[in-house]
Amino acid sequence: MNATPASILVVDDEPDLRTLYELTLLREGYRVETASSVQEARDQLKAQRFDAVITDMRLPDGFGMELLQDLREQQRKERCVVMTAYGSAENAVEALRSGAFDYLTKPVDLKQFRSVVASAVQGTGGVPAPRAARTGGNQSKAAGTAQIESLGAGAALDRMVGESVAIRTVKQRVAKVARGMAPVLVHGESGTGKELVAQALHASSQRADGPLVAVNCGAIPENLLEAEFFGARKGSYTGASADRDGYFQAARGGTLFLDEIGDLPLAMQSKLLRAIQERSVRPLGSTQEETVDVRIVSATHRDLAADVQSGRFRQDLYYRLNVIEIVIPPLRERREDLPALCAALLSRIAQESGMPVPRLTEQALAAIAAHPLTGNVRELENLLHRAVALSDGDELHVEGPTVFAEPASPRAVSSPAAPRSDASPFTAHTSSDSILPSAQASSAVNTPGSSVPLPSDLQAWLDQQERDILIRALRDTGFNRTATAARLGISLRQIRYRIARLNIAAPNDLDPNEDIG
Repeated sequence: MNATPASILVVDDEPDLRTLYELTLLREGYRVETASSVQEARDQLKAQRFDAVITDMRLPDGFGMELLQDLREQQRKERCVVMTAYGSAENAVEALRSGAFDYLTKPVDLKQFRSVVASAVQGTGGVPAPRAARTGGNQSKAAGTAQIESLGAGAALDRMVGESVAIRTVKQRVAKVARGMAPVLVHGESGTGKELVAQALHASSQRADGPLVAVNCGAIPENLLEAEFFGARKGSYTGASADRDGYFQAARGGTLFLDEIGDLPLAMQSKLLRAIQERSVRPLGSTQEETVDVRIVSATHRDLAADVQSGRFRQDLYYRLNVIEIVIPPLRERREDLPALCAALLSRIAQESGMPVPRLTEQALAAIAAHPLTGNVRELENLLHRAVALSDGDELHVEGPTVFAEPASPRAVSSPAAPRSDASPFTAHTSSDSILPSAQASSAVNTPGSSVPLPSDLQAWLDQQERDILIRALRDTGFNRTATAARLGISLRQIRYRIARLNIAAPNDLDPNEDIG
């Protein structure tokens, strides 16, 4: 038995356009009603329910936004698509933030019009678009991309562990904005769980049955960006032995997650902007554009607004991506979540290793809480992995943080002690201004009458110690960041993040964006 056709209300004051939209939708098999003003539309909405409302922004007796507001206040289920004049990006952004499902810019491309309406109808609780069909294709897994197995909405939200006010706010925002098509920008420090938020957005949306394709924008060679994003045709470049889809095609009907969006070069930013605006892409080597139906979720640890001011990021792309922003707090601002996070991570470690893990004690938890955890949840997970590997017995033993003392005079430092084999690379002495081993530093800082005073601003003091360490290590390696990262036992991305956060400048004769050696 055939499903009842979806019903659409079209609101536009121009008779020719209204007729064009009506005929287009009738050909697609929808039931269509029309209105030429806000009041006529309200009368139609009062008389019956629709699956979607398509409305012009400017009407003779008001604005389409008023209808959107009516639908929200009455808690109606109709999805609203707003049509705005070309170039009115501010109106489109405001509509999306107010709850519109999507927007179209005039003059409306009918192919795009049909695609957006189909997406809106499919999101209204099971009424299918008459001719909707999800196209397949070669969904390649190149470097920097992955198609993630979809989780249930509840399970995806539960993976954001914690009950602090900060994390509850994030979960509530995810649940609120997941149902629309508005682009979302997830902002947070490295290791805070930006990809978990993207997974929760996808799983809680009407696109949960579609693919979630995650792309690390910083992991793709610049000369391959266009082919990876938009696909390529056979023979379009050396080695292209067959047609292949790009990320946009692979994510059709689902969500495209652009991680570290701030790492995209300017030339690619321009092409990405056009693909988002036009909802179509042109594969490399092709003369035809392909319509793509994806929702964009992007993430960054960078201050994109500052990058816009400095010219490193396009302002128009920034406004397209940052329609809705979700900010993930760093772990240091929600330490009350540490017990639950540790329990969840230890459970995962036990599952992955197939062995029981030592019990988390109050002493171990206190030792974990003493760490600055600047690497957030990722650092916490590494800390627990190390603790599980090094613990003996039934209880988890966690090393306290390495505490760095102020540069001390020779009188304040006794003869150097040999570093432990399992010590941090920062605990060994190298000169008279070297860093105290952890135990000595703790004693020096906490013993009454010590020559090292207690800091009045602990975070600033720790930042200064970290800065001094990085500068010394960078100098030793000739400012080669890759070698510095290897020497300090952290990743290249962490080195870059710390250099930027601590405002460490390279020598004048070196380009701070380039490694040497």
